[in-house]
Amino acid sequence: MSLPEFFFERVTSEIHQQMEGVLALAERLSRQPMGADAQACVAGVAEAARTVRQILVSSTDLKTAATDGLVFTLEPKRLADLADEIQGRWQDRALAGGVTLLFSYDGDPDTVVLIDAERIGQVFDAFIAQALAGVRRGAVEATLRAVAEGDQVRLEGSVRGGSERVLGDRALDIREIEALFGLETALGVALGRSIVQAMQGDVRVEANVGTGETLTFHFVAQRAPDEIVAPETLVQQDRAAHILVVDDNATNRMVAETLCEMFDCTSESAVDGVEAVEAARTGRFDLILMDIKMPRMDGVSATREIRGFPGPAGRVPIIALTANADPEDAAGYLKAGMNGVVEKPMKPENLLRALQENLGGGAAVAA
Repeated sequence: MSLPEFFFERVTSEIHQQMEGVLALAERLSRQPMGADAQACVAGVAEAARTVRQILVSSTDLKTAATDGLVFTLEPKRLADLADEIQGRWQDRALAGGVTLLFSYDGDPDTVVLIDAERIGQVFDAFIAQALAGVRRGAVEATLRAVAEGDQVRLEGSVRGGSERVLGDRALDIREIEALFGLETALGVALGRSIVQAMQGDVRVEANVGTGETLTFHFVAQRAPDEIVAPETLVQQDRAAHILVVDDNATNRMVAETLCEMFDCTSESAVDGVEAVEAARTGRFDLILMDIKMPRMDGVSATREIRGFPGPAGRVPIIALTANADPEDAAGYLKAGMNGVVEKPMKPENLLRALQENLGGGAAVAA
C-alpha cells in the first residue's frame, strides 16, 4: 500500500468513526427533555452526520470497486426479511418528506438465498434515495421479486418514482444526478450500479406513463441449504448482559455504550488498561470490549493480566476494538487471549455478531 493510499484509508476511517460518535451523542441528546428548537437542532446535527457518513462509505466503496473490486460476503438471508428491513429503514424518512413509500415482496415468503444482504440494501438505498429526491408528493413504489429456478433464484428489484424532471429511457449520467439531486445521491447511485455490475446483473431504466421513471435491476442468487432458515437472534436469558467498555477516547466509549444499549445490554467504562484490569478483577462483567492502543497499559497487556485471574473473572470474553484488524494483527490479539475482533468504526451488525458468539447463559441481549 502506498503512502497516499494509507493516509486516505486512515483519514476516511477516522472521519467515519467521529461521525459515528456524533450520531451516538445526538441520539442520546434526543432522549433528553428539550424545546422544539433544540430538538430541531439535534435532528439537524444527526442528519448532517448521517450524510457525511454515507458520502464516506459510498466514495470508499467506489474507490475499492475501481481498484481492487468489491468484496461480497454471501450469507443466508430470508428475502421477506430483507424487504422488511429496507422498508423500515426508509419509511419514516419518506413520510418526513411528504412521500409514501410502498415496498412489497413478491415471492415465496420462506425463500432463503445466499447473498450479501448489505450490498443489496445499498442498491435499494441508492435507487430509493434518487426516487425520493425527485418526488415532492405522492408515492415511491419499490418491489423485490423472487422467482425460483431449480437451485437458483432470479431476483429483480425495482423502484418507481414520479419525478417530473427525469424522463426518458436512459440511465442518467452521474454528473446529471449530482446536478439534480446532490453529491450523496449521485455517489450512492454510482455505487449501486457498480454493485449490480459486479454481481453479473444489469440495470434498466424505463419512462413511466405520465411522469417519472422506473429503475430495475436483475441478478441471480443461489438458494440456501434447507437446514439454514432462521435469522440470527440472541437467546433471551434471565438478565441483561453487563459489558465493560474500555477506550481512551470519550467519543468511542459513547458509541460503544450506545450500541450496547441498543442491544439491551448494560455497560460501564474504563479509560485505559489499568482501569480495565481493576474493574475486571471484580468479576461482574459478562464481556469486555477492549481498545488496543491506550496510555498507561494497552489492551493486549491488559488482556494478558486479566487472563491470569483465577475463576470466572479470568475467563470473561474479551473482544478487541481496533482500526488495525488485518489478519496478522487479529492473530496477535487472539494469541494474547482475546476472543474476537470488531473493527473500528464499529458497525452494529459486527458488534451484534461478536456478542452472539461470546455471550452465554446469564446474559440477556435482544437483537
